[in-house]
Amino acid sequence: MHNVGIITRRELASYFATPLAYVFILIFLVLANAFTFYLGGFYERGQADLAPFFTFQPWLYLFLIPALSMKLWAEERKSGSIELLMTQPVKLWDAVLGKFLAAWAFTALALGLTFPLWITVNYLGSPDNGAILAGYLGSLLLAGGFLAIGSCMSALTRNQVVAFILGVAVCFAFLLAGFPLVLDVFRSWAPQVLVDAIASLSFLTHFESISKGVIDVRDLLYFVMLTGFFLLATAVALDLRKDL
Repeated sequence: MHNVGIITRRELASYFATPLAYVFILIFLVLANAFTFYLGGFYERGQADLAPFFTFQPWLYLFLIPALSMKLWAEERKSGSIELLMTQPVKLWDAVLGKFLAAWAFTALALGLTFPLWITVNYLGSPDNGAILAGYLGSLLLAGGFLAIGSCMSALTRNQVVAFILGVAVCFAFLLAGFPLVLDVFRSWAPQVLVDAIASLSFLTHFESISKGVIDVRDLLYFVMLTGFFLLATAVALDLRKDL
């Protein structure tokens, strides 16, 4: 864990070494507020909650998180710096986990900067702050799942644009896993058990439950296991393609 901490701090510092971090945070905050107040009708609803904010979080993450994660490994492989990293006294899993935690911490920072929305809703009414905290937890878990997927896609290619497109495509599939758009592909030939299993993988289903203030152990396990699976897949992909 010592090596993981070192890599996490180094990677997190590298985000702020360029304007990329500030541009990402600015875009995230502008879009989050635009979706909440304009598309979500925050004032028009007349309810003291952050439902409009959390409703659009998955769709905001769908494009912003792959844009953040696309360079995690694709850039390392393209520049050849991955070989230098692997010669250091660190395990591959340390590097995978360290880079992921740095990206997740950066995303948590961007999410935390939306606190004026929480202040605003408390000023306007008496919201259920427990449900709001649960919504933030769900949003952070959702971001972790997206980042793990993006990390895996980045490990599969040297091209950041390809990594971005793959990340968006896979995240989109997981978002809509419980919808007819995805399920109809399997209903014609797959047994109902498999169809139900695919439907249970939907990001939206598990996130919406938490964002409403209902913290179910099954939803938490879903995000933890999915994140762990794609991080493991990242390590496997890097190990298989280290000579390519």
